[in-house]
Amino acid sequence: MVTLSFILDQLLGDVPGGIGRYTENLAREVIRRAPDGCEVEGLTSLITTEQEQALLDRFPGIARVRSSKLSRKALSKSWQHGMLTNAFGGGLIHAPSLHAPLRDHASGDLAQVVVTVHDTVPWTHPDTLTRNGVRWHKAMLKRAWQYASAVVTPTHAVAEQLAEIYDFGDRLRVISGAASPDVALPSDEEELARIAETLSLPSDYILAIGTLEPRKGLDRLVKALALPQLEDAVLVHVGPSGWGEVNFDQLCAEAGVDRARVRDLGFVTDAELAVALDRATVLCMPSLDEGFGLPLLEAFKAGTATVHTDVPALMEVSQGSGLSVKLEDASTFEQRLAVALSNVLRDEELRQQLVTAGLDRAPFYSWAYSADLVWRLHAEI
Repeated sequence: MVTLSFILDQLLGDVPGGIGRYTENLAREVIRRAPDGCEVEGLTSLITTEQEQALLDRFPGIARVRSSKLSRKALSKSWQHGMLTNAFGGGLIHAPSLHAPLRDHASGDLAQVVVTVHDTVPWTHPDTLTRNGVRWHKAMLKRAWQYASAVVTPTHAVAEQLAEIYDFGDRLRVISGAASPDVALPSDEEELARIAETLSLPSDYILAIGTLEPRKGLDRLVKALALPQLEDAVLVHVGPSGWGEVNFDQLCAEAGVDRARVRDLGFVTDAELAVALDRATVLCMPSLDEGFGLPLLEAFKAGTATVHTDVPALMEVSQGSGLSVKLEDASTFEQRLAVALSNVLRDEELRQQLVTAGLDRAPFYSWAYSADLVWRLHAEI
């Protein structure tokens, strides 16, 4: 029996975020699509018996979950410095992030370790991350360049950016994500009505999805709300609090926007997210940088028009299915963003064109296909 060890640590974080959703959906399909004679086990840092059982329940068909005796923080720091990299032994190891036991092949350990790099933000926009976060990512990417059997990215855009940082040769592979099947409207009408009442959503609104942190560009979106083109628009934000002292009270006060026009729902369930997407007039991603753009695919699947910046990864995912706003002239960005959003909010024909384009684009991304690529990659190397 061939065992693929899949690192599930991202799911233990306080804010799993987009990488957590990528980890869960990819792991689920990798397990489901395991070839004959192959199995998948989960690897984690120190967890309780209850957490272990929760993971076993979360991933039907998983062979087992093996945990380290170290906490997540301690294990991450150890691996950053090349210590305890044999904690789980050798074999096939797939890491859906840079959190991986990368070690020198000369050590004699027969381990095939594949890591995933979701973006190059620590190099392109280090000021939008914590200092420790930047330091960790840079150290781990260097280790990946030295020791990883292969490096996966979610888009060709990120692969090209990585190739400019280190020469990975033919070790770079692109394995994208997709919209989560869990983000779906409840089939029960009473449950749907209950969620809608709980969220208390306005009839028309701009939706933004993502952790509340500097890279997401939500400060500039709030500034755009202050402009005449969007004077009546309402913003609804979905996502956990992050870092960088970004909060809507301060952003609205600085921009002169009535706080009542910005609704922050915080963390929501998958069903609640599906309702928020379904009822939104337009999704906006004003990001400074992204490695993939999962909210775009979720909006495409939901039949919601999108407006986003022209960062390479978003342009790659969208392929013209959304309305893009160039980042290059910062002095006029909020004005151009306001015009783009206003056009979508007020022009029903344009909005329907974007909805149709998004619905056509969504099927190009599939978790099943991504899982097949994971198995093919490990077989090739």
